Amino acid sequence: MNRDAADRLIQAMQQPAFYDHPVARVERIETHISWVFLAGDFAYKIKKPVNFGFLDFSSLAKRQHFCQEELRLNRRFAPQLYLAVKTIGGDPAAPALNAQPPLEYAVKMQRFPQAAQLDRLLAAGLLQSRQVESFATYIAERHQAAPIAERSRDFGSPRAVIEPTAVNFAQIRPLLPTAELQQLEKLEQWSRKTALQLEPLFQQRKAAGFIRECHGDVHLANMAWLDEQPLLFDCIEFNENLRWIDVISDIAFLVMDLDDRGKAQLGRRFLNRYLQESGDYQGLPLLRFYQAYRAMVRAKVTCLRLAQPGLNAAEHAQDLALYHSYLALADRYTATPAKALIITHGLSGSGKSSFARELADHCGAIHLQSDRERKRLHGLAATAVSHSPLDGGIYTDRANRATYERLRSLAEIGLAADYPVIVDATFLQKKQRNLLRRLAAEQQVPLLILDFPVPEKELQRRLRQRAATGDDPSEGTLQVLVRQLTLQQPLSQTEQQQTLIVAPASTATELATQITTRIS
Repeated sequence: MNRDAADRLIQAMQQPAFYDHPVARVERIETHISWVFLAGDFAYKIKKPVNFGFLDFSSLAKRQHFCQEELRLNRRFAPQLYLAVKTIGGDPAAPALNAQPPLEYAVKMQRFPQAAQLDRLLAAGLLQSRQVESFATYIAERHQAAPIAERSRDFGSPRAVIEPTAVNFAQIRPLLPTAELQQLEKLEQWSRKTALQLEPLFQQRKAAGFIRECHGDVHLANMAWLDEQPLLFDCIEFNENLRWIDVISDIAFLVMDLDDRGKAQLGRRFLNRYLQESGDYQGLPLLRFYQAYRAMVRAKVTCLRLAQPGLNAAEHAQDLALYHSYLALADRYTATPAKALIITHGLSGSGKSSFARELADHCGAIHLQSDRERKRLHGLAATAVSHSPLDGGIYTDRANRATYERLRSLAEIGLAADYPVIVDATFLQKKQRNLLRRLAAEQQVPLLILDFPVPEKELQRRLRQRAATGDDPSEGTLQVLVRQLTLQQPLSQTEQQQTLIVAPASTATELATQITTRIS
């Protein structure tokens, strides 16, 4: 399709009479690889005849193939949106829908309110933590159900991971003036060095089955909140190597996107819920590498758009500023932040988990929950009721030791990956606290204890209220509280020096500031 043919096609598809259903007006949206026409109750997506190496739509046969792939693959996530592949054909001077011979192909989709897209919700100030957490659970479930890459295929190998990162730099470089290359080269060197260090982990991840057929393009503009439910659309159809990836790479795009939009707290909330649902903490050492890679994908796309004709001066300046912002974001991911090991201390019902969840958002910390990890060890869902008696079932001494050992192991992974870690458990016994104290010493990071003193009557009231809702991972009951009061061991003088009191009026923002002061 040459430029004249493309212009005729665009002109035809912008006419309401082109369509075989009621259309009052047509709105056109253009990206670097497609045109989308919003017409009545439907949307029609045409692929541009471009070849960027990682993507090749240069022939009509290829565009037809990838339209079919787009339909097939996106029906995994949004079957109600992806309806059919339509032929556009007939006279090249006057293209018509459903006509022959074919001139072009379009993916027909059910239209939904653009205001439901997460990028629009965020811009309107309407994106909330509960929606982000719902997406985290949804994506963790999709990842769990996704096909695992065969070991005989190259997907997820060090070469398959490193090649797209190298392509980003190679495609950006010729589009920049010489004065712009220094920062790009610095990032490329970091990317190469980090990839080499991570090569054994890339191999381990593939062997363990974490390379799966993912979405590949999980960012806010490809997500929608419809009928109080999460919805993903517009996955990668044009390049298998960009779709068969590590699940951590898949979620890294959204965490990066929220960072870029100044919503790092929402990104951390998404990440922590995803990790809690999936249990995939072993992927944490890869996250920053993949976040930097995703930022560079965005930088590359912006550069490719800058190189295309038709941009006015304002659009050019806007895209150039966007490119620099993505480069700066990628550069931030190369830095090693201050970190600490933070443990909670308090009885059931003292508010540890709710506060730790908010604090993790503010501190950029990994939030580990004992209730979730205890149940994971026993093959139970987070909100399942174990029906365990006091000191029995999943609460025996042996089960308690296994739970705290697991928390220690996961905390070690998080700290080694250069994240602050909050371990959310009662820590009522000194041996439990000492287990994490030794880890902090080994990792050479500060240990902080968050103490939650709450009167017994208030604890009883909260536990009754929590039991009535039935949606909390904790199985703390009034009987458990009595048992805890009997067994708890007070903080030593040394421990008190490392303790921050979380009073009823304390806020996560205030405490995050105190923690930052202590560890920086």
